Amino acid sequence: MHWLYYSDIDKKIKTLQVNRRRIKLPRNKAHLLLVDDDKRILSLLSAYLRKNEFLISSARNSTEARCLLDYFEFDLLVIDIMMPGESGLDLLESIRKQKSVPAIFLSAKGESKDKISGLEIGADDYLSKPFEPKELLLRLERLLIRNQKEDSNKSRKSIEIGDKIFDLKRLELYHENHLIKLTNLEASLLNFFALNPEKIISREMVFNGLDLSQGRQDLNKRNVDVQITRLRKKIEPDPTNPRHLKTIRGRGYRFLP
Repeated sequence: MHWLYYSDIDKKIKTLQVNRRRIKLPRNKAHLLLVDDDKRILSLLSAYLRKNEFLISSARNSTEARCLLDYFEFDLLVIDIMMPGESGLDLLESIRKQKSVPAIFLSAKGESKDKISGLEIGADDYLSKPFEPKELLLRLERLLIRNQKEDSNKSRKSIEIGDKIFDLKRLELYHENHLIKLTNLEASLLNFFALNPEKIISREMVFNGLDLSQGRQDLNKRNVDVQITRLRKKIEPDPTNPRHLKTIRGRGYRFLP
């Protein structure tokens, strides 16, 4: 796998295009994709993170990043917002329609509105340039730990929501062994939130994250709030003061089992 360390990413892409197959990497290290048009930053961060036991692939623009995403399953993404051509915001927005891999935005723009835009699109964190590599490392490690916990949640058969239990296999909600009737859409919504606990989920992410076969055909971006209100009536002790499915003003929702 020496080609992972080439400075010229065009060689990587040509190698991948010739092989035309997904590449399997050893899973004892987290595989990180760095996307930044600044060669110096790519070089410095790549060297630093490799010393800290990460596998690194790098791209200088969205086109190169997409090629690598077609061939690898990454554990983490670090994406610069300001790039020539397609921006990092647009890149992550398209990625989020297919993948939920954790992502951190890097940007010289440190204004609150820029951070909010990045988080709304689906970034898990945001780091303003200039920054210390150690800070990025700590944030990456935190995301890895959180993702491992989420993977553990996905392997569970059920999840407790207050005094209720949601069966993750059958998508059924119970209270004291009595079945609470859910529509297909409500079951799909609850399953989506149950698999993404404690994360702030935007309306866009809710819509894009649902499985069409489980009721998304009945949902549009405008009535997400209506469906959330209906779901709260099934899971909350007091739907007017939600304890488990909270609205985060200006950002979306957070599910707290």
